[in-house]
Amino acid sequence: MSSSNGTSWHQLDADDVYARLETDPDRGLPPGEVARRRDEYGPNAMPERRGPSALVRFLLQFHQPLIYILLAATLVTLFLQEYLDAAVIFGVVILNAVIGFLQETRAAQALEALAKTMTTQANVVRDGKREQLDSEDLVPGDVVLIQSGDRVPADLRVVHVRELQVDESALTGESLPVGKSTEPIDAETPLAERTNIAYSSALVTSGQGKGVVVGTGEETEVGRISEMISGAEDLATPLTRQIARFSHILLAIILVLAAATLVVGVLRGESWIDMFMAAVALSVGAIPEGLPAAITITLAIGVARMARRRAIIRKLPAVETLGSTTVICSDKTGTLTENQMTVQQVHTRGGRYEVRGGGYAPEGEIEPVEGSADVASDKGLRECLLAGLLANDSALESKDGQWLVRGDPTEGALITAAAKAGLSHSEVRQEYSRIDVIPFESDHKYMATLHAGESDSSRVVYVKGAVEAIAPRCREAINAAGEVEALEPDDIQADAEEMAARGLRVLAFARAEVSSETEHIDHEIVEKGLTFLGLQGMIDPPREEVISAIRECHAAGVQVKMITGDHALTAAAIAEQVGLDGKGRENAGGLPEVLTGRQLEEVSDDDLTRAVEDTTVFARVSPKQKLRLVRALQGNGHVVAMTGDGVNDGPALKQANIGVAMGITGTEVAQEAADMVLTDDNFASIEAAVEEGRGVFDNLTKFIVWTLPTNLGEGLLILVAVFLGITLPVLPLQVLWINMTTAVLLGLMLAFEPKEPDLMRRPPRGSHQAILTRELIGRIVLVGAILLIASFSMFQVALASGESLETARTVAINTFVLIEIFYLFNCRSLTVPMFRLGLFSNRWLLVGVAVMVVLQSLFTYAPLMNRLFATAPIGLREWGWILSFSVAAFVIVEIEKWLWRMVVSRKKRTAEGDGAQLSATN
Repeated sequence: MSSSNGTSWHQLDADDVYARLETDPDRGLPPGEVARRRDEYGPNAMPERRGPSALVRFLLQFHQPLIYILLAATLVTLFLQEYLDAAVIFGVVILNAVIGFLQETRAAQALEALAKTMTTQANVVRDGKREQLDSEDLVPGDVVLIQSGDRVPADLRVVHVRELQVDESALTGESLPVGKSTEPIDAETPLAERTNIAYSSALVTSGQGKGVVVGTGEETEVGRISEMISGAEDLATPLTRQIARFSHILLAIILVLAAATLVVGVLRGESWIDMFMAAVALSVGAIPEGLPAAITITLAIGVARMARRRAIIRKLPAVETLGSTTVICSDKTGTLTENQMTVQQVHTRGGRYEVRGGGYAPEGEIEPVEGSADVASDKGLRECLLAGLLANDSALESKDGQWLVRGDPTEGALITAAAKAGLSHSEVRQEYSRIDVIPFESDHKYMATLHAGESDSSRVVYVKGAVEAIAPRCREAINAAGEVEALEPDDIQADAEEMAARGLRVLAFARAEVSSETEHIDHEIVEKGLTFLGLQGMIDPPREEVISAIRECHAAGVQVKMITGDHALTAAAIAEQVGLDGKGRENAGGLPEVLTGRQLEEVSDDDLTRAVEDTTVFARVSPKQKLRLVRALQGNGHVVAMTGDGVNDGPALKQANIGVAMGITGTEVAQEAADMVLTDDNFASIEAAVEEGRGVFDNLTKFIVWTLPTNLGEGLLILVAVFLGITLPVLPLQVLWINMTTAVLLGLMLAFEPKEPDLMRRPPRGSHQAILTRELIGRIVLVGAILLIASFSMFQVALASGESLETARTVAINTFVLIEIFYLFNCRSLTVPMFRLGLFSNRWLLVGVAVMVVLQSLFTYAPLMNRLFATAPIGLREWGWILSFSVAAFVIVEIEKWLWRMVVSRKKRTAEGDGAQLSATN
């Protein structure tokens, strides 16, 4: 006896399944055998995998190079007995850790969510008796009974069905419930098409069935997904990688400069203690104490902005990762589409009709295609819609302003289509009262209902079903005038194939007149001959806003790919409608642009690396294949955002650089594995989040470009003083004042800077691209040099004028602060002139400047501050010189930005000219 999932249970017939599992179809397993198998296979539950404890997760927040620098600064200031400054720096570190810990506390709970989805009640036959027990107690070989509303408790080989349909969308991506059968199928059949297997955690939507347990716990399909989730990598984000690299470089520079200060000073004959204090001052000045807090707060502001645009961020670094995204892999159902089946075409003998309006709202019109009969005069059209309304067990209801279907989505679409032609569901059902019904069965593929006719002397049978089931039974049809005419079944098939080629799910409709005494109908009545009424083609239509969102992504250099568990033809049709153009062409590698899961099985890893670049649509893919596609894209250097809503999406969501789960239709597993959750399940919200992510990184870059010249200038100022053997122009405590107050009141205001207009016209940043470009490094050096020259000059002039050392140092400090204020306006855009942005477009920046001016005035003139920081009041003459240096610095940076724009523009014109010349040559 084997219960291994290596066995293709779907390939075996029921008797072979019973034999291999050594179980009785009527009596099930005896108690002794159940106990033995439970010992052998364990409980039907996911094993608990413990992650790091809360304490370890909190301590890991400190495992960052920049935090190490700040902790070192804390120890140095403690050594200097500057307890207030040490507390401030350490407070920044703690704040950083707390925010990160709170954001990531729930990040590793995907496996626990999986375990919850598998806990349910099961009806089991054991030792000839039916009993109810926890699903955890099931063992391979148990005979299980399932019915509408049940959650499938384990992987079952279905051996008996009665109109059994199961919603497997969370596992396979199939958008509609799947009808189950008992017949063996080919061993190579993809997961989504194994109609004789009911998978653990799937929901039974209708009917009844019996199955034999063939997989429990980790041996179920859900269990295998659990293994894939636990095996998926937790990737560092582009921001964390770049900040780590930046921090290492900064740490090395600070240590080299501090060591140089100490060595040079000692060689010049200065005391070790004085030079140690100078090295400490340089280190404190060179450390950007406000950077970790600025990163955290800027990301938090990005989280708030994204929440307003219906994207909830679960992990802080995900905000910036979105801005670096180069590929979005999107699910189809509910993300690109409405997740509401909608009739789009009706074909009758009177012509063809387009149905306008999407979703279940009874709003829209039915319009004839050129050459077709008028909607009002086509009696065949009315009968076709009437059949869809009456051969129907579902209903529509309005809830909180939204129309929802109670029952089968396909039937909901038929009710809506009829309503668009003016047919009221309630009125029609009252007029044509139902007398009997033949429910839909997978063996017959149709549903038939018997109704009282328009007169007491007539009764009519309406039939809806698959085209292949209805067409052979029709030899006549109703035309637009309501008359019966001859019909060839091949005519129906041709129309159906044309509709199916557009990705539509096609249903056929027919009717039959019966005697007024008829009280019951059976399959024989339907077999005797039907009158064809028409075809209705439906699809889950794309969201209107998705088309423009995809266009925006393409303009931003972000590729969009569809990865779905749905049928290839349906996926291709939606892709074409939303602008993905995923249909009908061959790429250079010879692979079809729409790749199916079956084809992916035959593609080698090397070929897949090429195929993922050339292919837009992947259909009928399994969870393992989704994971493989994400890894292939990452192997090509892409930053991948992956969307999903089902259990099957969990591994790919966790592996992706940014996992995006659906908030409405998403399973708990998907949401726990993701970094971001969409509250509206809309692709357009992903595009909005990408824009916000780019804005966050843009503002972070502005902060870094603004703050580093200060640290550079302070470090150089102390280094020059040591090299020249003169008194330090600023003290360590004064340096801390500059760094902490300006970072909070000035630099952080850049986090509120509005997004620049061309943000979504720029190409994505490379995942390994440094935070600072060569041009930005040049600007940092330029401004750092200006700060050094201005503050050193002002310090020396003050001393030469006979001012005290305290006054000279106060002049130097105010020179730093005022130049930083003017440079802050330069940094509102790294390329665009400040005046083009509008002075009042960032009001928080003006507030920060005003508060900084007040604080700096107190720092300069308040007696208490003079005693605490060793400062002294300064006169108007000094303020005049400081203001002059500040205005000059602002003008120089704006000129540098203008020159940079000219160079970039010239390079762009040259590249365009070379491209045009190459095209002409070809």
